[in-house]
Amino acid sequence: MQINADFDEAVAIHTDQLEWQASPMAGVERRMLDRMGDEVARATSIVRYAAGSAFSEHTHSGGEEFIVLEGVFQDEHGDYPAGTYVRNPIGTHHIPRSDPGCTIFVKLWQFDEADQDQIAVDLGALATTPDPQRPGVRTAVVAKRSYEEVAVEDWSAGAAVRLESEGGFELLVLSGSIDHASETYAAQDWLRWPPGQSAVLVAGSEDARLWIKRGHLASIRVPGR
Repeated sequence: MQINADFDEAVAIHTDQLEWQASPMAGVERRMLDRMGDEVARATSIVRYAAGSAFSEHTHSGGEEFIVLEGVFQDEHGDYPAGTYVRNPIGTHHIPRSDPGCTIFVKLWQFDEADQDQIAVDLGALATTPDPQRPGVRTAVVAKRSYEEVAVEDWSAGAAVRLESEGGFELLVLSGSIDHASETYAAQDWLRWPPGQSAVLVAGSEDARLWIKRGHLASIRVPGR
C-alpha cells in the first residue's frame, strides 16, 4: 500500500475529511496520512480507539511515537491523557488499550536503531520560550537527535512564520488554526514538506499550537529495506 509515499511532494490534509478505516482489531480505526507497506508499514496515521477496545501485544520493530489527541491511551505501563507525547524505540513492546476511548496521532517505523530513549512528555506542561528569529513564535524542543528535532510551537494570532529544513518537516495542528495557500488548517490537520523546501504559514484569528518535526525526511526508513 502506498499513500502519500512520494516524499518529494508537499502534502496538506484536512484529516476530518478522511474516512475512518477498520484495523485488524475490533474497535480500532484509522485515518491514513502516509503509508509505505501493508500491516507492517512505515506509516503516519490518526488512530481512534473505541471505549473498551484494545490492540494485541506487539513489539515495535521500527519504533513508534504518538501524541494523545483526545481521551486516555493506556497500556501496561500507565495511562496517557490527552496532550501526552510518547516515544517507544525499536525493541520496546506493549499491549495498547483505552477504557474510556481515545484518539492518537501515531508514526511507525521511523526510528533510528541507535535511538533508544523512551520518553513520555506532557506537552501542556512544557515551558515555551520566544524565538528571537521569528516574531510571534514561542517554542519548546521535545526531542532532538542528530537527524531530527521534535518541537511544540505556539504562534500568536496573525503571525506569519516561515518553516524550512534541509531534511524536510511536517506539522500537526494541535489547537487553533493556520492558513496556507488560501486554505485553513485546524486541529488535527497535518502538513508535510520535502527536504530543502520552505513554506510561509499564518496563524489564524486565535493563537495556534503546533507539533513540528524537522530533518527526518532526508532518509526514509521502510520495513524490509
